[in-house]
Amino acid sequence: MGTAKISQDDVRYVARLARLNLSAGEIERFTIQLDSILAYIDKLNELDTSNVEPISHVIDVYNAFRDDVVGESFSREAALENAPDTEQGFFKVPRIIGDEEGPV
Repeated sequence: MGTAKISQDDVRYVARLARLNLSAGEIERFTIQLDSILAYIDKLNELDTSNVEPISHVIDVYNAFRDDVVGESFSREAALENAPDTEQGFFKVPRIIGDEEGPV
């Protein structure tokens, strides 16, 4: 595999920054795993990608929204028909902000 890209001291340092308490076994295991990841990245960096178009998604992404088409609207009376409580043509809901003297 060659020279290690990351040391156990590096793993300890990052763990301390992340406020993780790692055991000696975890430090050893993470050092091996992270070194393997960095070696793989080095291998990928050997590839010639100069003629590869950058992409943000592996597949084509598009909005799946429907067209915004003007249609018929409910009348105020129809919209309020099933409301549990109304007042002067509006939905009436319990007060959740402020006190009896007025809004906050």
